[in-house]
Amino acid sequence: MAKKRGRVTLPAEAGFEKESIELFERWGADAIRDCDGTELSEDLLRLDAQGYKKYFVCRGHNDWVKENMDQVQQIYLLSNYILATSTELEIPFMEGYFRKQIRPDYNHDPKKWWEVIDRTTGEVVHPSKWEVNQEKDTVVIHDAAPFHEYSVSFLAQVIWDPTQMYNHTTNDWDKEHDIPFDVRKPKAQKFMVERLEQWLQENPAVDVVRFTTFLYHFTLVFNDEGKEKFVDWFGYTASISVEALEAFEKEYGYRLRPEDIIDAGYHNTPFRPPSQKFLDFMDFQMRFVAENAKKLVDQVHAAGKEAMMFLGDTWIGIEPYGKYFPSIGLDAVVGSVGDGATLRMLAEIPGIKYTEGRFLPYFFPDVFREGNDPVIEARDNWLRARRAIMRTPIDRIGYGGYLSLACKFPKFVEYVEKVCNEFREIYNTLKGHKPYSGLKVAVLNAWGKLRSWQTHMVAHAIPYKQTYSYIGIIEALSGMNVDVTWLSFDDVIESGIPDDVDVIINAGDHGTAFSGREAWLDPKLLSTVREWIYSGGGLVGVGEPTAVHHQGRFFQLADALGVDKELGFSLSTDKYFHNVTEEHFITQDHGGTFDFGESMKNVYALTRETEILEYSNGEVHLAANQYGKGRAVYIAGLPYSHKNTRLLLRSLYYAASKEEELYKWFAENTSVEVHAYPSIKKYAVLNNSDQKQNTVVHAGGKTFTVELEPEETRWFEM
Repeated sequence: MAKKRGRVTLPAEAGFEKESIELFERWGADAIRDCDGTELSEDLLRLDAQGYKKYFVCRGHNDWVKENMDQVQQIYLLSNYILATSTELEIPFMEGYFRKQIRPDYNHDPKKWWEVIDRTTGEVVHPSKWEVNQEKDTVVIHDAAPFHEYSVSFLAQVIWDPTQMYNHTTNDWDKEHDIPFDVRKPKAQKFMVERLEQWLQENPAVDVVRFTTFLYHFTLVFNDEGKEKFVDWFGYTASISVEALEAFEKEYGYRLRPEDIIDAGYHNTPFRPPSQKFLDFMDFQMRFVAENAKKLVDQVHAAGKEAMMFLGDTWIGIEPYGKYFPSIGLDAVVGSVGDGATLRMLAEIPGIKYTEGRFLPYFFPDVFREGNDPVIEARDNWLRARRAIMRTPIDRIGYGGYLSLACKFPKFVEYVEKVCNEFREIYNTLKGHKPYSGLKVAVLNAWGKLRSWQTHMVAHAIPYKQTYSYIGIIEALSGMNVDVTWLSFDDVIESGIPDDVDVIINAGDHGTAFSGREAWLDPKLLSTVREWIYSGGGLVGVGEPTAVHHQGRFFQLADALGVDKELGFSLSTDKYFHNVTEEHFITQDHGGTFDFGESMKNVYALTRETEILEYSNGEVHLAANQYGKGRAVYIAGLPYSHKNTRLLLRSLYYAASKEEELYKWFAENTSVEVHAYPSIKKYAVLNNSDQKQNTVVHAGGKTFTVELEPEETRWFEM
């Protein structure tokens, strides 16, 4: 593979110039950047490269903040639930929180801005019946109901930026704690503009200003041991302020309660079906952040520099698929690439000139330590990302962290060189050319387009036990020869299902925003989807799709899916259908055992017409069903793997009644995929594994056998 230069950003370090320059040449970089905790020297800035420099909007300005502590960011937090054993109850509401990170806000009247709730009844305790002891950080409740539980929702100040705190812990920093300020407050907003103007004058050699996002950190709260207590990349809890609450009430005509944000301790995570009040607050904050981010971007452009945003840390209000994001005017977005899903999420952001992916592993001591092999993580990361790049490439790649650590691992340095060269080859070949797609698939959930490629995501590519069986769907889709779009339940109710959609996917646990919960009680939603499937559309349901217990059904589209779930109410009704269809298009090349992840219990076939494809422990885990002219497929869970990617691919083509289309561009080996680009008359055969693979390839009507080296991408002319 010929070595070329470009499309790679190097994290360089002052004091490590010689090695930085060597890797700059070796990896073919054309841009350098600093990191949180490092700086660029003049020698590095003089390289023939774009120079990126980080800029923190709301942290890293302690000299000013310490003189203006009334401008500090705020957050709503919830105390532990405390049991009353008498009519007098004292609640130590700071118990379990890290006092170096937060402190109670006593600058604003607790009686007005806090809330005490009887969690047994859900009733709000009148402020006249409780008092705050500021010396002890407790709330004392009078006339409590014995053996009821109570909680305090309180307003607090954030006095240590969570990302810097994480870096302190991970990298053993000994630095002053950054205190974040809130530009909702007029004095802070004025400082924000003035400080950036000064910084731009002080940094004339910088080409690209890399904002570490903008105004509010995603919700990350630590416990009293300095460990994560609560983290939600999508949370808006950490953007609360008295100023915001007052402005919201003035605009919307109603006042938000603490409970509207606290949400009984769930904090409106993306798994919760959003209330209208929370959606209003999200929209309110997104507009504010976009307006103020635009001010900063305009300043950068006026100084003749590009404005780039790191997608991650200060996330609230800056969701890239939100309707206000394009108005900011950013030149670029850079973000962490944990897998194929996160790469697609970055690559398809609208309203910017270019995207950059920061691959894993980060050059941090938790990975780059004696006895560990960082190549293992790098290989897994690249093979997942590469699948997605073949569908929608990002424009640039790079790594994060401290180059001095990476250089201690020569095999890793060599592997990154290979990745950089292959990325350039792929990009230069296919950028601007649409890949072949045999289907259009719509993922249906409460969030729709707003959180494209972020379904079931909790952070970049980090799963929970309860989510990996669903994240696998999105990861599989990221490199699949199908087009993917995103629909919300409201989209379907208001506008129906787009004419070009072949298959809908609804996936998730009962009660979540992803499955839908009460959304499926809307007769219009149900009848719209039913009619669409009956007329020839396809449905793939995973886990507990369309689930809400109503009118003798748990899966509200059980009639289409051909299966339902036993809740214990119909145990007296016999369920005779359990014969497995041994040969079927969906399971044709699966072989071996199925992996449904956490799977689903007590699912059963409704009728003898349901095609049961996997039955074990007296339960159905995979099934297909004809529904009018359309089809539906049920899958109990789908963790990411090559075999499961193939299982989903076949399920989609079957549900769409387009089985023959599958073989236009297809590899029989499940570890191999084919990507075709008709406009340039080329196609690529990818080995997605680190082992040699042999496979039969179906390529536009011709069939041949090929042997691929580990990780190999081989290009062919049509």
